[in-house]
Amino acid sequence: MSVKSEMLKLLEANRGLGLSGQEIADRLGVTRAAVWKAVKSLEHEGYKVEAANNRGYQLSVDSDVLSAEGISPGLREKYRDYEIHVCKCVDSTNQEIKRRALEGAPHGLAVLAEEQTAGKGRRGRGFVSPPGTGIYMSVLFRPAPEQSRDVILITTAASVAVCRGIRRVLGEEPEIKWVNDVYLRGKKICGILTEAVSDVESGRIDTVVVGIGINYREPPGGFPEPLRELVGALCPETPSDGGCPPPRNELAAAVLNELFALYDDLPDKTFLTDYRQWSNVLGKEVRFTSPEARPDSSEEWEYGVAVDIDDKGGLIVEKGDGTRQILNTGEITLRVNENKAARRQA
Repeated sequence: MSVKSEMLKLLEANRGLGLSGQEIADRLGVTRAAVWKAVKSLEHEGYKVEAANNRGYQLSVDSDVLSAEGISPGLREKYRDYEIHVCKCVDSTNQEIKRRALEGAPHGLAVLAEEQTAGKGRRGRGFVSPPGTGIYMSVLFRPAPEQSRDVILITTAASVAVCRGIRRVLGEEPEIKWVNDVYLRGKKICGILTEAVSDVESGRIDTVVVGIGINYREPPGGFPEPLRELVGALCPETPSDGGCPPPRNELAAAVLNELFALYDDLPDKTFLTDYRQWSNVLGKEVRFTSPEARPDSSEEWEYGVAVDIDDKGGLIVEKGDGTRQILNTGEITLRVNENKAARRQA
């Protein structure tokens, strides 16, 4: 590990505490000149390093750059051996991790990026990923044979992991729009895309890639106009307490902790209690269609009331004739039918 990386790890682990140049040099076994050079290199990469007489070096409270050195200290002990890679810019973290999987990357690998040029959403949609404002990450899982049957629940579990992480770090109370979107203050702040690759010979699921995109802050100038009414950010531009929100590394670590733990306990399914409790569609009227139907054709839509979520993560919808239908992950398009609900109230 380079001096720069070792120093960053030290500064991240001691946020808010000044470390003298000599103390850092002694801990790392290098010269004061090497410490100064490492500081300049970190500043060049966007880190805000404060240096003052009698206080030493420390990361500024508003320094917020994603890094493996900043995420790893926040991981639970049992997950600290998992590899973390942070890229400045990639086409898509899902694509990047799939490339690494073909090269033999291990279970638990997490890839994060400061920016995506071709972020992926469900059904071929894009995911806007401006630099320095979001948490764009993907995690590689390699299920054992006995885990394969429960892998279908990983997207549901990932939604709960994101909500738990946000609640733990920021104290906010996000909601889940079935099946893979997280909402806060009425706007989408997170999307999740799960992709599985099967072994051709055995037909068993070989790898699962879970991609998570969180809008942490609004980009300069706001989101593009078509998205502005639908998409929001987790942290307001000016916090009510006047302080800075926690660094993105802290939330990334919290979400990874929850995701790894839920993956280990997928068969338990107790996380579905939180999923149901935090759902923003249960009890509401929805419209749905199959992937083959044309969403722009009103004749293709069916209507019903979302009444429950089953133990496989399927949404149970009661239609107007009293019959019930289970909508399974990845097989439908779901939208809250606000216009029809408004007509009914009128």
